[in-house]
Amino acid sequence: MERASFLTISKATSSSFHNLLHSFSQSHIESMASSPLLMALLLTLAAVASAQLSPTFYATSCPNALSTIKSAVQSAVANEKRMGASLLRLHFHDCFVQGCDGSVLLDDTSSFTGEKTAGPNQNSLRGFDVIDNIKKQVEAICNQTVSCADIVAVAARDSVVALGGPTWTVKLGRRDSTTASLSQANSDIPSPASNLSALISSFSKKGLSTTDMVTLSGAHTIGQARCTVFRSRIYNETNIDASFASSVKGNCPSTGGDNNLSPLDLQTPTTFDNDYYNNLVNKKGLMHSDQQLFNGGSTDSQVSNYNSNPSKFASDFAAAIVKMGDISPLTGSQGQIRLNCRKTN
Repeated sequence: MERASFLTISKATSSSFHNLLHSFSQSHIESMASSPLLMALLLTLAAVASAQLSPTFYATSCPNALSTIKSAVQSAVANEKRMGASLLRLHFHDCFVQGCDGSVLLDDTSSFTGEKTAGPNQNSLRGFDVIDNIKKQVEAICNQTVSCADIVAVAARDSVVALGGPTWTVKLGRRDSTTASLSQANSDIPSPASNLSALISSFSKKGLSTTDMVTLSGAHTIGQARCTVFRSRIYNETNIDASFASSVKGNCPSTGGDNNLSPLDLQTPTTFDNDYYNNLVNKKGLMHSDQQLFNGGSTDSQVSNYNSNPSKFASDFAAAIVKMGDISPLTGSQGQIRLNCRKTN
């Protein structure tokens, strides 16, 4: 009973905590100081309150931050529509390694190893220059206030919107890591060769459900993939539409051309919609991991639902990516606010 009560109280919001403090008289607080258990509870409440992300985090400290980021993203996507998918992918690859802390942006140095050379990232992850440009613009209006991790999270949302997808409210207040993990980038980012059970496990490790996994995979409605990650599927697998495989082989020979690109969604490659799920139902998933979502398994029904209900996919995607953005953020006095997203201060 005591444990249940403690957990309930520890979920108090920041405002609830401050209201709780004001409800006590000075004598109450002084008497609580004599009780180690009550003081520990009070300190825990304080930690919970300070650790919360909030959509209005920069409302006072940098009121024009969000509009500045949005304008820069719109410009970048207008210049190259593929960039929208690249910025969305940055957020995903950031959150799956150490949490949403901007670690993916850190460059290697002689004394520091970042995540950019990890298998899932090398010669693949892009958009770093756009983030640099956004950071420069934001620093010009609010010095060392807005984190790189938050910029990545907001840029992902604005990219989806720029390509016709849903919007969502981004919670803010993440701080930037001073560390990165090459090993975790190699182990925790799902592989395009993953089967369904491996995908479910990868997302579960991050606190995301199987439903979240299928929903977030819908991000593959935009963007492109390199021949090297889908060659085996189009040449060796049988659960693939023959005409689709043939069309993709034209740009992905059985040998060579590893870096040749093909759209993940041939129908509307630069529009954020539900066509990804239509592709899966018709055995036109480009990567092995894509088609695993509709291959006679437990996720078939969700794929079918999204194929026939685009508004359901849009609303679910917005909710799932907010949940992903909550993965292990650094808050309060943790980490730092980088001046340059590519290196620690």
